[in-house]
Amino acid sequence: MKQIIKLLKANPGKLISIIVIVFLVFLGLKLYNTPVSGFENKFIYLLKEYGYIILFAWSILEGELGLIMAGLMSHNGSMNLYLAIFVAGLGGFCGDQLYFYLGRYNKTYVFKKFRKQRRKLALAHLMLQRHGWPIIFMQRYMYGMRTIIPIAIGITGYSNKKFAFINLISSMCWAGVSITPIWYFGKEVFLVIDWAKAHWYYALPFVLIAFVVVIFYVLKFSKRKGKNEY
Repeated sequence: MKQIIKLLKANPGKLISIIVIVFLVFLGLKLYNTPVSGFENKFIYLLKEYGYIILFAWSILEGELGLIMAGLMSHNGSMNLYLAIFVAGLGGFCGDQLYFYLGRYNKTYVFKKFRKQRRKLALAHLMLQRHGWPIIFMQRYMYGMRTIIPIAIGITGYSNKKFAFINLISSMCWAGVSITPIWYFGKEVFLVIDWAKAHWYYALPFVLIAFVVVIFYVLKFSKRKGKNEY
């Protein structure tokens, strides 16, 4: 068991890649073999049959769309709300732990593979120095930085036990805070989704504007330190 744990710590990057590949292959095969016609019907069927597995894997990789899915399925009775929150929180916790150990035990790999993300790594390091542990709690709400921050913290000498403890609490809060409103306002959310599907040309500009704002924020606050750190 110790050798397995040591292997996982030493190769979290490969483990993440394996999880992604297995997850995509699983989805592809199940989607292809569903006993219904039409892509949308197939996808809905897949969510009902394997919702918790998909939610766990999705939460490891990123999570936001998975949490919306879980909230809506909890609203219509396809999922249990409390179990969905636990599964999503556990997936988010496992994902950030993998990224943390990727930075802790694979610094050379990180600096090589994340050369284009050096500004974000520098920004994450700077935020940890200035704000301490609250950054661990809040990082999953910072779009574009959720993967980078655990990696950057792993590169430092930050306590792995302290990170895991804060990360676990943060993950469960993140899942609860994100899923519960979607569950409660499920009827209204379904109405918005139906409207967006019928009027996608109105919804698209709002998505693009939000994306540009996030990119602007990251570039603005990271350009000061990007050339000096690491």
